[in-house]
Amino acid sequence: MIEREGEGWRLAWDGSRQPFSVLMAGEGWAAELTEPEAEALREAVADLVAQHQGLVDQLMEEEAIELELERDPWWLAIEGDRRHWSLRVVLTPAPGQRALEGSWSTQAARPFSQALQQLFGQP
Repeated sequence: MIEREGEGWRLAWDGSRQPFSVLMAGEGWAAELTEPEAEALREAVADLVAQHQGLVDQLMEEEAIELELERDPWWLAIEGDRRHWSLRVVLTPAPGQRALEGSWSTQAARPFSQALQQLFGQP
């Protein structure tokens, strides 16, 4: 089992809990994901954060930006400025399956995103 948490976020993985082996949480909410859902989220968050990093040098100090990415089954958005950004996610699965929406504040988004990138493949 891997468990990481900080102010306003939590992330855990327990491979023995199937099919929902990944727990992610923000301020006042939590949801369980399947490993394929979590892996798709990990890849999408990595791409969105990379897009933001690619634009940082083009933004003025006080300039705000919002970036969105839609990659089945996830919709994600980063909103903020050069240094601080929040993260919102929406899971829209196949008909008859559960859906979820969650977000992380500017204090929690970056550490959650970093922990998500390290989630799988850890001892």
